[in-house]
Amino acid sequence: MKVIKFGGTSVGSAQRMKNMVDIVVREGKVMVVLSAMSGTTNSLISITDKLKNNLDEEALSCIGELEKKYTATVDELLPSSDSRAKGLVVVDEIMGKLRGYAGTNIKVKQEKEIVAFGEKLSTRLVNLYMRERGLDVILLDAAEFMRIKEDGEPDTEYIKKHITDKLDSNPSHMIYLTQGFICRNHIGEIDNLQRGGSDYTASLIGSAINADEIQIWTDIDGMHNNDPRFVEGTAPVHELHFEEAAELAYFGAKILHPTCVQPAKSANIPVRLLNTMQPDAPGTVIYNTKPDHKIKAIAAKDNITAIKIKSSRMLLAYGFLRKVFEIFEKHHTAIDMITTSEVGVSVTIDNEDNIDPIINELSQYGAVTVDRDMVIICVVGDLEWQNRGFEAKVVDALRNVPVRMISYGGSNYNISLLVKKEDKIRSLQLLSEHLF
Repeated sequence: MKVIKFGGTSVGSAQRMKNMVDIVVREGKVMVVLSAMSGTTNSLISITDKLKNNLDEEALSCIGELEKKYTATVDELLPSSDSRAKGLVVVDEIMGKLRGYAGTNIKVKQEKEIVAFGEKLSTRLVNLYMRERGLDVILLDAAEFMRIKEDGEPDTEYIKKHITDKLDSNPSHMIYLTQGFICRNHIGEIDNLQRGGSDYTASLIGSAINADEIQIWTDIDGMHNNDPRFVEGTAPVHELHFEEAAELAYFGAKILHPTCVQPAKSANIPVRLLNTMQPDAPGTVIYNTKPDHKIKAIAAKDNITAIKIKSSRMLLAYGFLRKVFEIFEKHHTAIDMITTSEVGVSVTIDNEDNIDPIINELSQYGAVTVDRDMVIICVVGDLEWQNRGFEAKVVDALRNVPVRMISYGGSNYNISLLVKKEDKIRSLQLLSEHLF
């Protein structure tokens, strides 16, 4: 069985839902994971914010607009009067629940419940459409088998047991349809998979059922070798190693969240990135491919802050780096890059929420300088150190660009360079010209 996930743009209208079902039909026995219709989650977050701020009339107005959108979708999606009536009941039921939150004290629990309505709408309407077409489909409630632990991480043993039980109880269907993003927490409340959302759901399910393949369908024909918004002539990368895909996802390739790679990698299940607008395009396949001695792709991560701690006391000082890292750990701030010398250490972060206390504590160990509005440029491929000349090509491409930091050797798949925000586009273009 394959696990097939469709993002918000892939179910963004009635016609796209129909096109999506055409894709599903050709894949045989499948588990289909759906996101909310594009724009819906943002609308639900906006409604939640208004309710939290006691702006009930504004919230109710937004709910009315959302209801109009879904009513129009039902009219276009469902051909028979019977299925349309059922679709309108679904919309009316969920909009009624939304309106029921007006005048109540909205807490985190209620926020999670409200945001989950988008996936419930898309799956219930698509289920009706599939049944109208005579397809052998069953709708499974993700909240009955997706669960996170107290630390927010997926409860993989629970997921495996409960999704397996669901499939064993319903063995004969061709299409199993469920929601992405939605789960329950360790005390049984509705919650959300924050990182990677529906992609993460698909990868966790794929790993749990030992799927033949996990497909992620979006509006892009695979992971490109550079950012097409800034560089002309980019092309999809047809094959990536799991580690290469994780590096690209973490450092800016938005098509896939880095957390989504790990469950598939652990289970050795190929992940294929495909385009619903061009369903016959080959896309990108991610698996444990053998090294091919090539540079594959370039990505960029914005809003980076570099912090340098310079101290003559660091010279041969035992425990210095441990003390530095403990400060970032204490303030729950992850480090992206690190470079060291005998008299200093430089790190980068992408979250400044706790930067003031971090700087204050670092200052006891030396002089601290901060560079903001920086960008990490990540070059990914088969970059084992024995592959001579690759790092030289990367550095030579940026010989006229000031580079604040370079990280090489921490991974066999990545060279990272830190540049100023204003040099980002030029750096991406220069690297494409020299490397591809």
